[in-house]
Amino acid sequence: MDFDNNIPIYIQVVNRIKQDLVTKKLNPGDKMPSTRDFANEIGLNLNTVARVYKELENEDIVFTKRGLGTFVTESQERINSIRSDMAKELLLNFINGMRNIGYEDEEIISMLIKSIEGGNHE
Repeated sequence: MDFDNNIPIYIQVVNRIKQDLVTKKLNPGDKMPSTRDFANEIGLNLNTVARVYKELENEDIVFTKRGLGTFVTESQERINSIRSDMAKELLLNFINGMRNIGYEDEEIISMLIKSIEGGNHE
C-alpha cells in the first residue's frame, strides 16, 4: 500500500478497508486477519493496525468475537451507508475542486451530463 504523508496512515488503511468492503473485495462476515498478520502483510507497526481495528470497530464496520477474531459487519444497511458516505465525499471534493478552478454549478452539471451521456467515464 502506498501512503500519503499528509494523511495519518491509520486513516488511510481504514479508508482502504471501507473501499474494499463497498467494492466487494471484502464480504459481509469475512474474518479479518489478526492484527499481527495484517501488520506483517501491509508492513505497518502492530500498534497502527490495532488502532485501525479499533477505529473500524468504533464505526461498526467490524466486530470482535472473543477467542475467534475480528469479522466484517454483516449489516448490508451499514455497508450501504458507508458507500453513500464515500460517494458524498467524492462528489463534494469534485464540486469544490471544480469551483476552485472557476466553474459555476450550472457548468459543472452540464459537464457531468455530457460526460455520462458520452460514455467518457473509465
